[in-house]
Amino acid sequence: MAATGVLDEIVDTTRYSLEDPGGSNWRDAVAHARAELGEVGCTVLREFIRPELIETLCAQGDAIAPEAYYEVERVNAYNIPLDTELREDHPGRIVMERGNAFVPRDRIPADALIHRLYISDEFQRFVADCFGLAQLHEFADPLAGLCLNVVAPGMSHPWHFDTNEFTVSMLTKPAEVGGVFEYCPNIRSTGAENLDDVREVLTGAGDRLIRRLDLRPGDLQLFRGRFSLHRVSPVRGATQRHSAIFAYTDRPGVIGTVERTRQLFGRVLPEHLAAAAAAVRGDRLLD
Repeated sequence: MAATGVLDEIVDTTRYSLEDPGGSNWRDAVAHARAELGEVGCTVLREFIRPELIETLCAQGDAIAPEAYYEVERVNAYNIPLDTELREDHPGRIVMERGNAFVPRDRIPADALIHRLYISDEFQRFVADCFGLAQLHEFADPLAGLCLNVVAPGMSHPWHFDTNEFTVSMLTKPAEVGGVFEYCPNIRSTGAENLDDVREVLTGAGDRLIRRLDLRPGDLQLFRGRFSLHRVSPVRGATQRHSAIFAYTDRPGVIGTVERTRQLFGRVLPEHLAAAAAAVRGDRLLD
C-alpha cells in the first residue's frame, strides 16, 4: 500500500493534511508544533488519528500487551547503574522503582495501525519538519524502533531522561485513574545538568517545575525528552495505560545500548552487541 493511502486511512487528514507537504494546513500545524517545542519542549497534536479508528487502536494494543516484558526494577533518573560513583547529594543516587513494561517492535504486527504509521514516509517527513530536522530515520534497533509502553495498575514509569533528543508517542489507551504524563521543560541542557533542580523534582519539592498533560487516545505527542525530566504517574483502577513509542533519529544506524536494552526488554540481540564497541555519543550528559 502506498504511504499516502496509509495516511488517508489512519490520520484525520481534514485536520492534518499530511498528503500535502508544504501546504497551508501543513505549514500551520508545523508552525504551531515548532513554537511549542521551542518554548516548552513538548507539543500535542490533538485527534491525530481518525476518530472511527480509536477503538481499533485500543483493541490492537490490548492484543499485544501480553507480549510486554515485565520486571520491576530499581533505577535512577539517568538509567545508569546504581553503583555508579557519584557525589553524595547527586540526584542519580535517588533510587526509584520502574514498573512499566514494553512490547518490542518484533512483537508488533506489521498491519497494526501504529506500525503502518511508523514506517510511513509522509509521517516521517511531517514529524521531521515539526522538529526542524532535514530528515528522520527509523531506529536500526530491532527491538526499540517501535514499542508499546504498558503501565499496569499499581505501576508507574518513574522520572527519567530519554537517551535520544526527541520522542514521538501516542496514547492508545488511558488509565482509569492516574497515568498522567508529567514533565519538567528543559530542566537541563547540553552544557548543564542542573542537578539541584532535578533533585528537587525527585524528592517531591519541585512541583513548580512540573507540567502535566491531559492526553487522549489518538493524540500525537512530540517531545524533547533528552532535556526534560519526565514520568508517567502511578496508574490506579482496573485498566492498563498503553502508549506507542515511535523511535526516530536524525542519523541512520542507531541501536540502543546493551544495558538499556536489557533493562527494557530483558534480552539483547547480536545487533546490540556489535554496536556496543562503536557507540558514538552526541553529548557529555550523564546517561
